[in-house]
Amino acid sequence: MLLLVFGEHLSRNALLPAIAPRVDGTSNAISVNAFQVLQRIDAKLCSALGCLDRAVSDFAAWKITSAALLPENVREGLKSPANQSLLQVEIQNRLAIAALPPNLEITLTDAEESEIKSLQFSPQEWIPQTWQDTHPDVLKKGIPSGELLQIELPINLPPNAAGYRVRVLYP
Repeated sequence: MLLLVFGEHLSRNALLPAIAPRVDGTSNAISVNAFQVLQRIDAKLCSALGCLDRAVSDFAAWKITSAALLPENVREGLKSPANQSLLQVEIQNRLAIAALPPNLEITLTDAEESEIKSLQFSPQEWIPQTWQDTHPDVLKKGIPSGELLQIELPINLPPNAAGYRVRVLYP
């Protein structure tokens, strides 16, 4: 048993993200409760033995719950030469542990689904400033479990843009 406990402690940075359940309702309650017990044991081990508590970079942590591209000024319409739009995205860390914020990539497509333009936003650019102010160490500690962020990004659309895709990526 002692070997199992020390094995968990030594491999915790790889083990915890691998077994962390989802907090968005897709994992069963037994695995969520068992993981919470494991986290309490891990916290006690860390306080006794010391450990590096790092947030993870995991694509599976992120769920884009909604994305909508809206004209920034509806009244201006086609009068404005710059086709300004506002991309509204809701993104959630659905893992039971903190996850490092990824980059957001927006791919604009034409009517034939061919890529016209690709835009990439770093976490400093897409995480709302008010949220960054209340969580100044977000780039080290990550975004807490279950946190849902609502963001708005201004985008200049090319004239032939007909669609878009939003995805997360780690550089």
